Amino acid sequence: MEYRRFQDTLIVRMDKGEEILEQLRMVSEREGVRLAEVSALGAVNDITVGVFKTDEKKYYANRFTGSYEIVSLTGTVSTMDGAYYAHLHMSAGDERGMVVGGHLNSAVVSATCEMVIRIIDGSVDRAFSEEIGLNLLRFN
Repeated sequence: MEYRRFQDTLIVRMDKGEEILEQLRMVSEREGVRLAEVSALGAVNDITVGVFKTDEKKYYANRFTGSYEIVSLTGTVSTMDGAYYAHLHMSAGDERGMVVGGHLNSAVVSATCEMVIRIIDGSVDRAFSEEIGLNLLRFN
């Protein structure tokens, strides 16, 4: 991975074999990111995405391997109990144009991933919601 900072924006290039969430954590912690908007595109070959079933308050994960182009990767970096927390969703398309996606659990880069991290001045923490069953943004 390589990246450059331009004022409040980080431009990141992730390389073949790197896991996207691990690299996002590494650069965010290195740069002291407490709140940011994240977007990316690129190619991956091993992804795990999930869906949260609200009636069960439970995530279900699906793993896909093969050649996929990231159609959309979007999300946020925030904190929970003052520590790093990322929440990303990803859609990826295969050679037939079929798209899979959901809450991003893992994604391994097959060629490159170009990520933009727009740092927001401030911080927003998260707290677990018993009612919903998720870690929600908490504004104090």
